[in-house]
Amino acid sequence: MTEHVLSPQGQQCLQALMRVWFEFERQLGRVPLLQRLERGQFSKADYCQLLLNWRQQVIEGSRWISRCASSFERDYSDVRSTIIGHAREEHRDYEMLERDYVAAGGNLSDIQNAPRNIGTEALHGFLMYRAGQPNPVDLIGAMWIIEGLGQKMANDWATQIDKVTGGDGGYTRFMRYHGANDDNHMQKLYQLIDRLCQHPAQLTAIVRTARVTARLYCLQLEEVEHDY
Repeated sequence: MTEHVLSPQGQQCLQALMRVWFEFERQLGRVPLLQRLERGQFSKADYCQLLLNWRQQVIEGSRWISRCASSFERDYSDVRSTIIGHAREEHRDYEMLERDYVAAGGNLSDIQNAPRNIGTEALHGFLMYRAGQPNPVDLIGAMWIIEGLGQKMANDWATQIDKVTGGDGGYTRFMRYHGANDDNHMQKLYQLIDRLCQHPAQLTAIVRTARVTARLYCLQLEEVEHDY
């Protein structure tokens, strides 16, 4: 796909979001579960626990994105249409994640009945609150973090997980799917950044929400190993 050429305001916003992303990468590097994956000390049980905790965030993703779309007023009808399309594309991704969990040895009822961990509760509550505000331009920052994770990290994580657990790709399909498809989602996100980041106040709001989302996403991963 041809990359979208950003306006000067869009480029400024993108540069600010890239700085948030680099800090997010550093935060991810301090998550104990991911440190063990990097060192090759990650087990299949660790992976199942990760998927079990991830499922709720994946399910809730299409909900806050849909609410976000509905909160844009008529002047933003193009934005609303793009965001609705994104929610439609991802609203059943959790089913792929469930299949990976079962293929890795997990019990389907366990993942379907697991409660949200503390980090997921915080992340979902924040995103749903912001999505209910009029014209929630700032949620472009949240999409930047979450879609960027799929684009930049998912394939590498899937490859490392298969390597250290002896997998053949049969239970890392969810990650691999997002590694392959989130590049297309990011191209659409660049267009939204250009459309919605035209004033300093918008840039400030987008970057702040990206930072909050990044921190809460890491909290979600930090809480994976806790029992609730």
